Amino acid sequence: MRFAAALCVAALSVAGVIYFVTARNVAAAPEVPAAFNPNAVKAGATLANVGNCASCHTRPGGKTFAGGRALPTPFGTIYSTNITPDPDTGIGRWSADEFRRAMQEGVGRDGRQLYPAFPYDHYTRVTNDDVDAIYAYLMTREPVRNEPTQNRVLVARPLVGMWKALYFKPGPLAPDPSQDAQWNRGRYLVEGLGHCGACHTPRNGLGAEEPEHAFAGGVAEGWTAPALNAQSPAPRPWTVEQLTTYLSTGFDAEHGAAAGVMAPVTENLARVPNADVRAIAVYIASQMRGSRAERFAASSPPVAAATATVADDAIADASPAIDARDGAAIYATACAGCHERARRGIPLALSTTLTDVTPTNFIRITLDGIAPREGAKGGIMPAFRGALDDAQMVALVDYLRARVANASAWPNVEREVAKARVESTQEKS
Repeated sequence: MRFAAALCVAALSVAGVIYFVTARNVAAAPEVPAAFNPNAVKAGATLANVGNCASCHTRPGGKTFAGGRALPTPFGTIYSTNITPDPDTGIGRWSADEFRRAMQEGVGRDGRQLYPAFPYDHYTRVTNDDVDAIYAYLMTREPVRNEPTQNRVLVARPLVGMWKALYFKPGPLAPDPSQDAQWNRGRYLVEGLGHCGACHTPRNGLGAEEPEHAFAGGVAEGWTAPALNAQSPAPRPWTVEQLTTYLSTGFDAEHGAAAGVMAPVTENLARVPNADVRAIAVYIASQMRGSRAERFAASSPPVAAATATVADDAIADASPAIDARDGAAIYATACAGCHERARRGIPLALSTTLTDVTPTNFIRITLDGIAPREGAKGGIMPAFRGALDDAQMVALVDYLRARVANASAWPNVEREVAKARVESTQEKS
């Protein structure tokens, strides 16, 4: 058994070395073009918004596309690269072929393996024409000199070759002839540039997506990315129309507002043609067929009515004499003013944050609120970080999970509250 295991490790090592060496021995690429087709630049701008490129490649307060944003992973912190056309610190000397190789093969201009925090396992499915359009767009942006921040990871780059030998499947995505053009367009955008599975699919111990559990939910920078398949925790089923509205505006009246790492995704999709956003919605909706909400929608009582009854009970029971740690009293004084009968927000019984597998998103939103970035549209909710202590947060979470979501209690809520309070503070620093 030990010999077999050693042989397996040796084989993987050889495969990784072969992959690594092969990737470095690439013929010299042609020179950088002197000019770019305006139509390609325009198409590239749209495609870069689908890919959410600016969000990852722009640090808080930094120049767009200049890199430096910290991306936490289980293996350490990776800092995004400068993808402006600066010749020394960006991609100003990259040819179209070199850029395409990075996008589709995960190999840098100097032949180094790129860490898969850059989702080339999805970008490999993008056509050459679309990659070239993104290249044209980026190469016509303002050059910004910004030296890359040193990554703090435990994995040496040559080992990425081993990871690729195990998990990376390069190549385009063939259309499904059993589906129509709109569905296939949505699939191409979701599985490729949109790289939705990078957040919404669970990963194994080596950080690779688990294809057998596609869209079953995952974790993204401390936030829970809910399932987008039949395991969707949404209290009400998503329609194509609702998904289209949510993805292009960041809000849907029956599902709530985009928050956390999803907020910039919707901000960017707001700049994408509606036809493409709707195609994305068509594909995602098809993945969620058979969800619990869909199966029971016809037989369940109206959620909004149930919410009003619960909220009325909470308000009737609340009084100044009640302990401040009582969840019903906290809801009545801090939440009901907006969420009761959807005066300003959605009824909380419609919120996926209360029916999801963890309380992470509800806790983070309650602590830090929701506020669109400067110049962007989106929902607004005040932060309660300074108003509620940890014990009050736990009481509120437990109460709403039981009385509003009508679900079994989440374990370790105290730990989740403490963790979210620390992590979200660090992200702002």
